[in-house]
Amino acid sequence: MSDNRDYDIVVYGATGFTGKLVAEYMAAKGGHGLRWAMAGRSAEKLEAARDEVGAPADTPLVVADASNPDSIRAMVASTRCVCTTVGPYQLYGTIVVEACAELGTDYVDLTGEPGWMFETIRDYSDAAKASGARIVHSCGFDSIPFDLGVLHLQDIAKASLGSACNRVKSRVRSMNGEFSGGTAASLNATEDAVSKDPALLNVLIDPFSLTEGFTGPTQPVDNKVYEDEDLGQWVTPFIMAIINSKNIHRSNALMGHPYGENFQYDEMMATGPGEDGKKAADFMATFNPLRGDHAPAPGTGPSREVRENGDYDVLFIGRTADGGEIRTSVKGDMDPGYGSTSKMLAESAVCLVSECSELPGGIYTPAPAMGQKLIARLVDHAGLSFEQES
Repeated sequence: MSDNRDYDIVVYGATGFTGKLVAEYMAAKGGHGLRWAMAGRSAEKLEAARDEVGAPADTPLVVADASNPDSIRAMVASTRCVCTTVGPYQLYGTIVVEACAELGTDYVDLTGEPGWMFETIRDYSDAAKASGARIVHSCGFDSIPFDLGVLHLQDIAKASLGSACNRVKSRVRSMNGEFSGGTAASLNATEDAVSKDPALLNVLIDPFSLTEGFTGPTQPVDNKVYEDEDLGQWVTPFIMAIINSKNIHRSNALMGHPYGENFQYDEMMATGPGEDGKKAADFMATFNPLRGDHAPAPGTGPSREVRENGDYDVLFIGRTADGGEIRTSVKGDMDPGYGSTSKMLAESAVCLVSECSELPGGIYTPAPAMGQKLIARLVDHAGLSFEQES
């Protein structure tokens, strides 16, 4: 892609709750020395958001609206990378991906919508490869801690055990914070899409639906409560597993199966030992935080205090075919749905345009696109840790 564009990164959706957090982070980091702009539907709201997040008064503002294709195309043509928080992506993202794929513009988002991702991979991969656009989905809590967490574990396993782990467990040991309103809206949009096209259900239930024809082995059961002997705790199904597992299998496939073609992965939430742990697991198995009156509304989110007091801790247990074991963890210093997610998305955009010039065009997940380069950025700048445990 030519550098002869007005901006390096445009934050699209900068007047929304999460978009403001991304813009605030970029402003606090001085844009990491890059030329960046804020984009949204209303010039007036963009001006207010620029002041609210403490961005410099000369931060460029770009008016763009998914209902106006010309405005989207102009935004995409003006920048090297679109960093978008505008979802549900299956409603508002296709027009952006299409323009990026055609014009050779890089792209990062927060999507956890596997049906929509399946469609973008099918419809725009060839165009992205031809134009050089690097389109990277799922650059927030779904799925960076999990996708990069598995990559980190596998790199350690190959170095210390001599081979990758063909079996990896992910266990969310703690998570303090809220899911985003955008995630709830995406779930509702996905359910609407399935009701209109029942064939999409096959995409949702198949762990290999994003691997473009490759089908691996039967995966471990992840939809019931049980006592995990590796932890000595009860575990319950984790709501983000449906997208994280697909992204991890796609990463393995895109990288040429360094984890092996027989790789198995599952993801659960730990709830504690004993009877109390079982009761908590049983309750969480029937409680969906993205439905009902308690579901977060799009465009809203927790206070700064709640975001900054949040955190998460994910354990990974990997085993090789000959019985070797590695344990690693990924931890974040803010709530997963907003504070940490906004930092991960911003750093993904910066990493993609600053450190990945050799990456060819295509539609990616975070691990094959940015890998250890992004891990290093997240540790240095975004409050994440990737560590080996004894």
